[in-house]
Amino acid sequence: MRRGRNILAYGLLSPAFLVVVLFLVYPLFLAVNLSLRAGQTMNLSQINSLPLSLVNYAEVLSDPATWHSVWKSVEYTGLSVGISFLIGLGTALVLNRKFPGRRILRTLVLLPWAVPGVVTVLGFLWILDSSYGVMNYLLRSLHLISTDVAWFADPSTAMIAVVIPTVWKGYPFFTLMLLAALQSIPGDLYEAARVDGAGSTQLFRFITWPGIRTTATLAIVLQVLWVFREFDYIYATTGGGPVGATETLAIRIYNEAFGYFHMTTASALGMLTVLICGLVVFMAYPVLRKEFF
Repeated sequence: MRRGRNILAYGLLSPAFLVVVLFLVYPLFLAVNLSLRAGQTMNLSQINSLPLSLVNYAEVLSDPATWHSVWKSVEYTGLSVGISFLIGLGTALVLNRKFPGRRILRTLVLLPWAVPGVVTVLGFLWILDSSYGVMNYLLRSLHLISTDVAWFADPSTAMIAVVIPTVWKGYPFFTLMLLAALQSIPGDLYEAARVDGAGSTQLFRFITWPGIRTTATLAIVLQVLWVFREFDYIYATTGGGPVGATETLAIRIYNEAFGYFHMTTASALGMLTVLICGLVVFMAYPVLRKEFF
């Protein structure tokens, strides 16, 4: 009977296992295999005819453009995730309070997460347009600028311009996760702390943050992994420009693969991206293990 239950369990798991192998393991194997091939080819059937070599990794790691893209990815990820977390934490703290219209406000706050990325990009292309964008109009009205800013065309503002839609799209994830964690904290703890004379800062430091720290850590790690390989927001707005100001690893991989048709180089860059993401998980693992296990 026990053997039958085991066979049934493995049988029920087999469809999910096959899907993972088909859509994750096999493409990853192809990428690793392609990255280890010397030469260039667009025909996947000819991959195995190319000699095995580490030349692609040597070229990628010795190319200053690679480390420029790595830095831009880190900058883009750090700004996007950091600002998204702060906004998400603030909105979660507000929505955790009881006030009229809270349900409606919750829906409005979480709405950006449901908006497709293409719609988000089109909206911010209009908002940040250098000629008739709403952002420039507001800044001129507040006398913060005297001339219009070319947000996507100026190397000094291009990174901020691609971070803004990423933050707008990403902060509801933090809001949802942190709000759920806040609602799991017993209200008696706050009442007891207030009786003892604790202020708002002490309440957050000793009750709120310990109660949401586990969820916050997991949410940050997930968001870092998602944003680090983000492609559509940058490609649809700046294409990695101007002058490489927003050329992250994802953009560079695309350009190498479909702009220059260097598929083996693009695969090596892809493996570098996987390695960096794995390093992030490895660094976060002690914290996650302490919190969850």
